[in-house]
This record gives sequence, C-alpha cells and structure tokens, in this order.
Amino acid sequence: MAMNSRLRKLTLAAHITSSVGWLGAVAVFLVLAVVGLLGESTPTVRGVYVAMEVTGWFVLVPLSFASLLTGLVQSLGTAWGLFRHYWVLFKLLINVIATVLLLVHMRVVGHVADAAVEASLSGDDLVGMRVQLIADAAAALVVLLVAVVLSVYKPRGLTRYGWRRRQEVHRQRPDVRDDQSTGLAAP
Repeated sequence: MAMNSRLRKLTLAAHITSSVGWLGAVAVFLVLAVVGLLGESTPTVRGVYVAMEVTGWFVLVPLSFASLLTGLVQSLGTAWGLFRHYWVLFKLLINVIATVLLLVHMRVVGHVADAAVEASLSGDDLVGMRVQLIADAAAALVVLLVAVVLSVYKPRGLTRYGWRRRQEVHRQRPDVRDDQSTGLAAP
C-alpha cells in the first residue's frame, strides 16, 4: 500500500516529531535522575522524583507509542517496507524493546516517586533504584541515538523477503530502477 506524497510527508513529520520528542524527553529524564540522586535540597529531590513519574507517564510513554505507531505506518506505506531492509527491522526491534523496557522501568520510577511523596528521601534511601534510574535513562538515550543513526544512514542490506520482492518487481517491470522498487538509491 503506497501513500500519496502528502500523506507520506505528514506521517514522516509525525514520526520524526514523536521520535525526537522521545529522545529529548529521555535527556530531560536523565538530568532529573542525576539531580534526584545528587541533589542536597529535600524539597528539590522530592519534586524531581514526582516530576519524573509525571514525565514518564504523560510524555515518555505516549511518545514511545506514537513513535512506534508512526514508524509502522511509514514502513507499511512506503517503498522501504517493514520486512525488506534490515535497518527498518532493527529500528522496529529497538522501538518495541525500548517501549517494553520503559513500561517496566516506570514501576521503579513509581516506587521512588511514592517514597519521595510519603517521606523525605535521605541520601541513602533507595540509592540502588535511584542509580538504576540514571543508568536506564543513559542506556535509553544511547539506544535512541542508534535508531537516529540508522534513520539517517539507512545501511544497505536487504532481507530475504526484500531480495525476493526486488526480483519479482524486476521480472514484472524490467524498466523499474532499484530505488523505485525497494527504496534503495540507485548506485
């Protein structure tokens, strides 16, 4: 199913916006986690962890799902396809795993936020979980940057399905160039 140019550009803009928004929100989340661990002011630390929970549920989670949904629409509605190129499959895998891990991670965020609301967090309270928040956010930032690099460089490499699809198109229409049938740039 090929999208017309206007719809393709609209879904591409939505995908880029949600993906970059997710990346930026993770960067903010990382800063908040560092401030929460190293902060000396109890009200600031408490506020940081409450803000992290709100940011997680109302910014990170929706943006991760929006990125996943718009990425699927993009892949299914363009010549790149969902199963034709390894880089598209890797991005899908990154997005699905990152979204699942985010949902798991939100349990830790919720636990630390609840502890911050119920009592003052001292420097020694829940240190392991607080460090985990930093490590998880840093790892998420790296993983999302890998997805950006894949999107920009689009490394060549067709899957078996992609090769079969390319051969079918060339058999049916020998005048079609590779970039028209598979989304790859002609050499």
